[in-house]
Amino acid sequence: MRFHALFIAILFPSPLLLVASGPGFVPSHIADAKPQVEEAALAKARELTEKSEFDEAETLTREFIAKNPSGAAGHFLLGLIYFRQVQSQARSGGIYSAPGEVPSRAVNEEMRSAKIRASLAEFTEGAKFARPSAFDLKIVALDYILLGDYPSADKWLTLAVQEEPSDAESWYYLGRTKYGENRFEEAIQAFQKSLELRPRNVLAGDGLGLSFAGLNRSAEAISAFQDAISWQSGAAATQSPEPFIDLGDFLNQQGRFEEALPVLQQAVAIGPRNIRAHEILGRTLLNLDRLADAQHELEIAVSADADRAALHYLLSQIYRKQGQMEKARKEMRRFQELKAKEPSSKSGMR
Repeated sequence: MRFHALFIAILFPSPLLLVASGPGFVPSHIADAKPQVEEAALAKARELTEKSEFDEAETLTREFIAKNPSGAAGHFLLGLIYFRQVQSQARSGGIYSAPGEVPSRAVNEEMRSAKIRASLAEFTEGAKFARPSAFDLKIVALDYILLGDYPSADKWLTLAVQEEPSDAESWYYLGRTKYGENRFEEAIQAFQKSLELRPRNVLAGDGLGLSFAGLNRSAEAISAFQDAISWQSGAAATQSPEPFIDLGDFLNQQGRFEEALPVLQQAVAIGPRNIRAHEILGRTLLNLDRLADAQHELEIAVSADADRAALHYLLSQIYRKQGQMEKARKEMRRFQELKAKEPSSKSGMR
């Protein structure tokens, strides 16, 4: 579960996780500190936010803040609007129906960073005048995740679940954050709590499997992945490929390539546009020395995300084994160019 995966999961939340919310959802407890009788302009801004009409909502909220600079509700709402704008703008960059379909450079990083920092500034300003709600704290934490700051995200998610211990989504994101910090035991506890509150949640079960894998508890990891897979039923369009991908990847890491193959083939069947599914399947086929099939999978992945360095490295290995040395050198050069542009590693990234 790399940083990019968590980053994209926030910008393109899965309906398997967000069963009660969406890009414009504003819970009724978003601003517990606001007066019972709220200015009509701010109430209208909330309505617009729920409808994902963020530009109009921002204008009205700014007008409200100009007249009520010490009103926490206005600042908290503007912080949320900025966060939702980042989600909305990320979606507008391409037609993606699931997180795994999003290429690595689909998001304008400069725009995203500036907007997220503006969101944090509004929550900070609002906190001068009233205590943020648990929902506000969760949005602050997700802001920090988008900035790659796991320790800060951990801090605010921990406070959020203390304030609202029945929020399964906050426990889930806390588990993902703990995993990103390599704090696997604590991640397991958070995912288990999320599953207590929302049983049979596929993504929480998948996170549990990844956390067991991080501790080299292989049997428990495989069992958790298989549970997450078994909780899905119905047509492939309603399923998530993530537990299939992560189980296949884990088996691959253990050298159990024959076992990984059908699992990953199922992942591709469920998510034919999922880039990582094609990548891990291609890697498995390479390990099985099925070079033509591996090349096919990796070329599909590269066509979807030409800026993912690992894909070019794998292709270079395939071409080299096939004796296509010029193609192998070209892919290796592309791999090295992309690696040189990558930011330095953060805790929990791999």
